[in-house]
Amino acid sequence: MDERDRDEAGRPRNSRPRDALGRPLPPGSEGVARIPDDLHLPPDESLAYAQQLLDAGRAFHAHEVLEAAWKDGPDDERPLWQGLAQLMVGVTHVQRGNVGGARALLRRARAGLTVAPVRYGVDVPGLIDYADALEGELDTGREIPADRLRPTLVVP
Repeated sequence: MDERDRDEAGRPRNSRPRDALGRPLPPGSEGVARIPDDLHLPPDESLAYAQQLLDAGRAFHAHEVLEAAWKDGPDDERPLWQGLAQLMVGVTHVQRGNVGGARALLRRARAGLTVAPVRYGVDVPGLIDYADALEGELDTGREIPADRLRPTLVVP
């Protein structure tokens, strides 16, 4: 049995390489650049970095950036960061063709964002509408084009 990579506190880490959609690749494979486990950015930089990844079609990696912000942020902002991270996982499931997983995560994201504080210019109402619309599109059974999976996180 392989020993799992762990951090200094003993928490498991997944050091396996991943593809652009965040799927683990076999050990020793060439993957895309990983988001560091110890990422600490100010909120505006987290949002900009997540948007850059999202625009490049890497929603899973945007999720990792937003998850780091959620872990760093104050408790009262948890629904905001958690909702954003869950929205990115919902988009990731759409990219991977997992419609059931996408629906579940879009619903969780919407629930979190509904009670989230509006901060840092995040388009909370627009992202709630986006999650609703995307779930509706999934219900039609049509393929979702890649450019539809790049919502704007911050009000321009």
